[in-house]
Amino acid sequence: MKAITLLQPQKIVFGTGCIDTLVEDYKMSGHQRLFVLTAPPIVPLIEPALTRLKESGVAIETCQNILAEPTVGDFKAILEMARTFGADSVVGIGGGSVLDVTKLVAAFINSDQEAEDCFGTGFVRQKGLWFACLPTTAGTGSEVSPNAILLDERDHLKKGIVSPYLIADAAYVDPKLTWTVPAKVTADTGMDALTHCIEAYTNRFAHPAVDIYALKGIQLIAANLVRAVKNGDDRDAREALALGSLYGGLCLGPVNTAAVHALSYPLGGEFHIPHGLSNAILLPPVMKFNQPACPERYADVAVACGVTPGSSADETAAAGINFIYQLADTVGIPKRLANLGIPQTAVDDMAKAAMEVQRLLKNNPRPVTEQDARDIYNSLY
Repeated sequence: MKAITLLQPQKIVFGTGCIDTLVEDYKMSGHQRLFVLTAPPIVPLIEPALTRLKESGVAIETCQNILAEPTVGDFKAILEMARTFGADSVVGIGGGSVLDVTKLVAAFINSDQEAEDCFGTGFVRQKGLWFACLPTTAGTGSEVSPNAILLDERDHLKKGIVSPYLIADAAYVDPKLTWTVPAKVTADTGMDALTHCIEAYTNRFAHPAVDIYALKGIQLIAANLVRAVKNGDDRDAREALALGSLYGGLCLGPVNTAAVHALSYPLGGEFHIPHGLSNAILLPPVMKFNQPACPERYADVAVACGVTPGSSADETAAAGINFIYQLADTVGIPKRLANLGIPQTAVDDMAKAAMEVQRLLKNNPRPVTEQDARDIYNSLY
């Protein structure tokens, strides 16, 4: 068995209402100047917790300026806010973009490095401020991953900064924070979490130590996504999705994602399609492309989705891919890139841009050429 390194937050807390644990932990931490990154719809949900911290003497600056696809410029403006405030700690409470910017603010606030010089793996030189992440979607899994994504305006492409220094000191996964997420966002982010698990399990660098997270995540999300989309008040389904998303996030550091994510980056970078939706529309055709390379793995994915095994791995894998197509359709994922406002004339440029994401393409079980990327995009017209 090959060696693998599992890097995770020192503390992971899961459970409905566990934002209260963050409050108590923070009060004992000795930190006094907290920079909070969040989004306007989240503020009413977290105001009681922030009030309790203020009453204990903590100075808090709240930033609500994070866009769905934050750029390098957006990040630098927020970083300057944190520096002006004099933060000694950072907490992110939001979706993946909020959590990614949180990581980068903590890492770069006292650094002489520039974020745009650290795209790739292993370029951040040192640990930054103490920081914690609380996801409000299920989700990107960013709360437990070493990855942060920014849109690089120079070439309109989303790029990743990957470093062990971007792993949160603590992650608090409180399903209660997802109760008010709209159906569409629940669908998009749930498909994103499912993609993390599927791409980890079918990865060239898949490993038994991570497979257990991936398969359980697939099982939880496949069984509960439709329930949560149709009834946002279904607390059992919300908890299952939050746990499945956490498992997907735990796959990201040691194994990471592959062609679905690589091909999704141009959709976000050039056309500003939300990350989860980009992955959701690309997941089924990429699975279909990959199936010949590892039918046994895709058969396992199918069984985890609840599909009855067929007479062969190929038959079971094909049934699993059909399940994913149907799941995406049921939760309202568009079938065509044209439905997202992306013209077919953009395919060549998107394929070229996707080829730049070798950090992820190298993980794919089947090599992806530029023509393959064109074919996958064109299959969605």
